[in-house]
Amino acid sequence: MKAVFISDAHLRKSSDRRYGKLMNFFDAIKEGNIHTLVNPDETGGAPVYVDALYIAGDLFDFWFCRKDKINPEFKPIINKLTELQKTGIRIHLSEGNHDFFMGEYFRDVLGMEVFEEWADVQLDNLRTLIAHGDTADSANTKYILFRNFLRSKAFYNIQRFIPSSILWTVTGFTSTASKEMTMDDGEALVKKMLSFALAKFQENYDAVILGHCHVPSLNNYTVKDKQRTFITLGDWISYYSFLYYENNNFFLRYYR
Repeated sequence: MKAVFISDAHLRKSSDRRYGKLMNFFDAIKEGNIHTLVNPDETGGAPVYVDALYIAGDLFDFWFCRKDKINPEFKPIINKLTELQKTGIRIHLSEGNHDFFMGEYFRDVLGMEVFEEWADVQLDNLRTLIAHGDTADSANTKYILFRNFLRSKAFYNIQRFIPSSILWTVTGFTSTASKEMTMDDGEALVKKMLSFALAKFQENYDAVILGHCHVPSLNNYTVKDKQRTFITLGDWISYYSFLYYENNNFFLRYYR
């Protein structure tokens, strides 16, 4: 199996540099050039096509459910994901702390997989937990309450009746509030996430893959006499990082 993982693009405007770079990255995946991105010194050879793309949250900054009125700035990237899907690549999206109620459009309309909390995925023989990671720090009760409110049925119904132009403006405020509540120093957040991952390794997960902290890292640990892998995906703001998986191996790379 071959898969690509990214997180935290926080897309707003299609004219932004990171937006264009992500579009180009998806084109490279579609064209079978992932092997040259993983191994830049490798030239030529047959195309290599991936089986799945996992986006571990905060693709957008912000997304609320509006399957009938999509923010025009988001249409290019959505069309690109649809192109990938038509080639046979399975698209999986995690909701983050900046994108909510994605299932009603990406799952129900486009047929992509959406997971609200985390996914328990079998990558060949590796049991893998994939999540955005914003709830890994369970001690941040202020944020957990704020998150529960934004995901509540009451708020879902409220945002459905707000005119789109106003909603897209309001999302700027909620985005800032969410960042202020969750964004510790990136390295400090990685340490909190490591505690979460180590607990999951005790539950016999072989790998834990998280976003949210905006810091790319890949480390192996021996738990119960078996190697386990903890990965934080970084972002598409400063690092343009991505994770490539093939045949029980993980490769953390940067798109240049």
